[in-house]
Amino acid sequence: MYKDKVILKKISRIRKRKRIRKKICGVSDRPRVHIFRSNRYIYTQVIDDEKGHILMSASTLEKEFRGKNKNYKNKEASKVLGEILAQRLKKKKINKIIFDRGVYPYHGRIKIFAEAMRKEGLTF
Repeated sequence: MYKDKVILKKISRIRKRKRIRKKICGVSDRPRVHIFRSNRYIYTQVIDDEKGHILMSASTLEKEFRGKNKNYKNKEASKVLGEILAQRLKKKKINKIIFDRGVYPYHGRIKIFAEAMRKEGLTF
């Protein structure tokens, strides 16, 4: 019985991901920023879907992040990570993005990450 619940949860996540990805597509002018949230860390990628390339990535495991914040999974960590990624995008002269929240609802760590990127000047 427990195994069935786990399988159903995986299937529903896959369906959600497919439903969201039908609507969202990143291009070279406006790449897609995908966020993955685990229990410990947060990982982000900037993706150009036309070419199928990952332009850049950031996570809470990097040395640059560890210098600014000690915790890896709280709201403050997602705020710092959003600022770091936004600064990297600014260096590559990317000001407009498409935000892909994945299967996660837009609240908590995901919302704070997005708001930190908006504060740095990115539009989406």
